[in-house]
Amino acid sequence: MPLPLVVGVDGSDCSLLAVDWAADEAVRLGVPLRLVHASLWERYEGRLPSLGGEPSAPHVLAEHIVASATERVRRRAPDLKVDSAVLAEDPVAALLAEGDNATAVVTGSRGRGELKGLLLGSVGLAVAGRASGPVIVVRGDAAGLGGTHERVLLGVGEPGTSDTAARFALREAAARRCVLDAVRTWRRSGDRAEDGAAPDHEDEAAELIDTLLQAPLGEHPDVRVARTVLEGPPGKVLLHRSAAADLLVVGVRRERGHAGLQLGRVAHRLLHHAKCPVAVVPQLP
Repeated sequence: MPLPLVVGVDGSDCSLLAVDWAADEAVRLGVPLRLVHASLWERYEGRLPSLGGEPSAPHVLAEHIVASATERVRRRAPDLKVDSAVLAEDPVAALLAEGDNATAVVTGSRGRGELKGLLLGSVGLAVAGRASGPVIVVRGDAAGLGGTHERVLLGVGEPGTSDTAARFALREAAARRCVLDAVRTWRRSGDRAEDGAAPDHEDEAAELIDTLLQAPLGEHPDVRVARTVLEGPPGKVLLHRSAAADLLVVGVRRERGHAGLQLGRVAHRLLHHAKCPVAVVPQLP
């Protein structure tokens, strides 16, 4: 039985976009979809209208949110296997736990009650920064959300950070029958070798892409790969190229036992500003 694609739902507009995107993704990958709503009930105390003179129980709202999302999925993908869970837990803790037995966790870019000017909701950021498996934050413009570019973008990071991300990106490109654009950036420096020659950073970057993709391409030999080497800061380059991608995949290194966010500056920037959904794929030691 394939592991499900887990999507966090809270009734917000961003959450509904994530549900739609996750339903399409589950169909592409041939995996079931699991809708998860998690909340500490006391957050809703006193906020719900009365029904028949009796205060509404907080779980009534949660059940309604999940039922509405489930019906939305069934209308969009009638043959997709979908189940749901309503959990009286902290949303971040619940999604992190669900992610341990999932193909990936999908979240919206902002949650219910988030400040309007917030670029990325606190739940999405915390899950992306701490999960042991892939996390996809659904964001971007209509073209990126709709998958019209037929291109998956892989940011190739430093050695040892992108192996799992490369396998994830190739699987995505195979499922979508589209091009994988593997991008590695380099920066000019004044370093010199012992013989006085300047290092060829461009060739080194191209070699790093080839080395990274060699093994996973054996599993997906039919995927078309564009190898792109560009000079410039990685965050700026990937942000620009995300405008022509349907999914941006970046790898991040995770250190076991580290309690804080482990994202890095590039992934953090892309999660806030990319023009398409962003998949953060951790590389565990």
